[in-house]
Amino acid sequence: MRTLILGIGNPILTDDGVGIRIAQRLKEEKPYLEAMETSEAGIALLDFIVGYDKLIIVDSIITKKGKPGDLYRLELEDLKPMMNFSSSHSIDIATAIKIGEGLGYKVPNLVSIYAVEIKDNTTFGEKCTQEVEKRIPSIARQIIRKEKL
Repeated sequence: MRTLILGIGNPILTDDGVGIRIAQRLKEEKPYLEAMETSEAGIALLDFIVGYDKLIIVDSIITKKGKPGDLYRLELEDLKPMMNFSSSHSIDIATAIKIGEGLGYKVPNLVSIYAVEIKDNTTFGEKCTQEVEKRIPSIARQIIRKEKL
């Protein structure tokens, strides 16, 4: 089974880069893993995911309910594809995968999404806030354990 870990975020906006940093950490811990990093979103993600059987996405989230560094695991089914869109910029991953399927692409049939609660995604900086940074190693270990990587 071909598996891709896709870290998503902006590496120069403090905590917004946490998905990228976790993907890098996973690759360090398990060098055999296929891990990629991107700042892309929406339909552009098809360029990365086509041809894989399993996709593990790591990204940031702000829920205002959790504390920085909390980890949430979602399935693609937890997201509702939005088929009425006015721009390719507003397409989410669930919709992008549905479009890929409709176009006949081999898209992953197993998708796990890991969202990390963050504190700050507006300040320019190449490091995460201290609260999020200190959680990266344990989050990587949790993903390895949950996904049996």
